[in-house]
Amino acid sequence: MGSTGEGLGRRDLIKRSAALGLITVPTMSFLSACASGGDENSTKGPDKAPVTKENPFGVAKGGKLDVVVFKGGFGDDYAKAWEAAFDKKWGTTSSHLGTQEITGKLQTRFNGGNPPDVVDDSGAQKIKLDVLFKSNQLADLTPVLDAPSLDDPAKKVRDTLIAGTVEQGMQGGKFVSLNYVYTVFGLWYSGKLFKEKGWTPPKTWDEFLAVCTKAKEAGIGGLAHQGKYPYYINVVIMDLIAKKGGLEAMKAIDNLEPNAFEGNAAALAAVEAVYEVVEKDLMLPGTNGLTHTESQTAWNQYKAAFIPSGSWLENEQLKQTPDDFDMQFLPMPLLADSKLPFEAIRAGAGEPFIVPEKAANKAGGLEFIRSMLSREWSTLFAQQANSLTVVKDGVDPNVKLRPGTQSAVTALKAAGTNTFNYLYPDWYSEMDTAIQDASNELMAKRIQPKEWIKRAQAAVNKAAQDPNAKNNKRS
Repeated sequence: MGSTGEGLGRRDLIKRSAALGLITVPTMSFLSACASGGDENSTKGPDKAPVTKENPFGVAKGGKLDVVVFKGGFGDDYAKAWEAAFDKKWGTTSSHLGTQEITGKLQTRFNGGNPPDVVDDSGAQKIKLDVLFKSNQLADLTPVLDAPSLDDPAKKVRDTLIAGTVEQGMQGGKFVSLNYVYTVFGLWYSGKLFKEKGWTPPKTWDEFLAVCTKAKEAGIGGLAHQGKYPYYINVVIMDLIAKKGGLEAMKAIDNLEPNAFEGNAAALAAVEAVYEVVEKDLMLPGTNGLTHTESQTAWNQYKAAFIPSGSWLENEQLKQTPDDFDMQFLPMPLLADSKLPFEAIRAGAGEPFIVPEKAANKAGGLEFIRSMLSREWSTLFAQQANSLTVVKDGVDPNVKLRPGTQSAVTALKAAGTNTFNYLYPDWYSEMDTAIQDASNELMAKRIQPKEWIKRAQAAVNKAAQDPNAKNNKRS
């Protein structure tokens, strides 16, 4: 979903991600407006150059390139560096907009048939990818996957990507978004606080509750969460489901099975485990009413032991984090009889970049995406945004990462092949929102775990009526 400053960034990957949408956008009016399209002449772009192996999309020299990126936890300096490199190579003139208001700035442009050429569609105010796909607004990016890699023309771009990247960008069987930032999700804590208090990072849920209890006794909250954005507490719930029930439990949810939640013992155990934190009053007081930045800042002030998030957290909190805080990543602790090991973590591609179908310089947009998947641009991103990309071995080893990001990289190595990632937030944004809403009610003690399960299954059953559902299958 993307990472945020004031939207999720976060990442939906907020994906978030980075994350991932947090706030419902008026999808119906947008859909109907999109479907009407715009003036066909508005899609006429620069004259195309001949297609060659070096120029697989026929980018015209001296054209214009319109780039809009979500300016969240990763900032937008990396995109400015990319644009400068692109303009130098192709003689183009790039225009740049860094914003957190993706829907606000771009909805009218999509409706009018004059969208940008490249968009980082992330944050709380992103335009839902499934909505854009259904209204035929997304260019097929498969040609980028099949183009020669800039680093090794003997290889196709698709062969340079971390496993799962292509799957993460699919809608209805088509590859339409490049999720660029390799993100890990879990809990975070301060190494300094834990050392001072003599706490051991927990590996089981019982150990986690024990640390939260010790924190409460010390006048500190156990778990902080970003209450106004239940996307984050769902990291805890959904990770617990996947680790207890195994990959089958995760796939049942993505594949909209009739027993994805109801009749799934792992799901009920996960929700009951999180509800125990609420019932035992082990949360940061007031956390239900806080935004992500407010709760994260309280955590940076040592007011809580743990907070859930993706690995954009460190960037997002740079200004609020004390120099000696020692931010550390923790895989989700295990419930009893879990099928996956403690080291298993949710990891995958976040921060979706798209090329609109009606982009004026579609060839330039596709070449920009191809360039992002070069070692040069991947290293630029790591330097500017302190994060990994989906390019295998794409970052120069001399690039120094900050402690939190480095701890996430270490955890990723320890996980090995034990990584997992959900696809339903991008495939079914309404279902994602409904499950977030149920979690909001759960954390406020307005519903019990069994009611959460009932609501989550109802959201699955509704999503199963989506005509695209038959194409959104994972094996």
